[in-house]
Amino acid sequence: MKVLVLNAGYEPLQTVSVPHAIRMLVRHVAEIHEAEEGLAYGLFPRPKIVRLLRYVVMKWRYTQPPRWSRRGVLVRDGHRCAYCGQRATTIDHVTPLSRGGARTDWLNTVAACGGTARSCNARKADKLPGEAGMKLRFTPYVPAWDQLHRPGA
Repeated sequence: MKVLVLNAGYEPLQTVSVPHAIRMLVRHVAEIHEAEEGLAYGLFPRPKIVRLLRYVVMKWRYTQPPRWSRRGVLVRDGHRCAYCGQRATTIDHVTPLSRGGARTDWLNTVAACGGTARSCNARKADKLPGEAGMKLRFTPYVPAWDQLHRPGA
């Protein structure tokens, strides 16, 4: 389970593990903003959201886009396949790596269903979507920082 960390001004910063959040509480760096009813972690109620006591300047967050990650692509696409809309478990390169597509580019990767021979990722293989008779349900984009750090993400 992840805990959302809010800046002192209530803007989302990141998600951390429960033990990490408890260490922040012990060090008096953060306070519990929202906790789970009836659950405790030692002496503390189990936090869902913590808020920093001092404001942290995050200039870097506004000058550069988030770094590409597999988890980020899945979160950006809502864990839904970009081709069929089913639950996505993997990522697909729109322009395959064998055709010169970028490996870690937000604009060349989408969430895709995978794991079986009938999955969209297997059907598309090393073809372009048009060659495989498939169409993207949306255009890939570079997500904003806060989109990747929502409580449910």
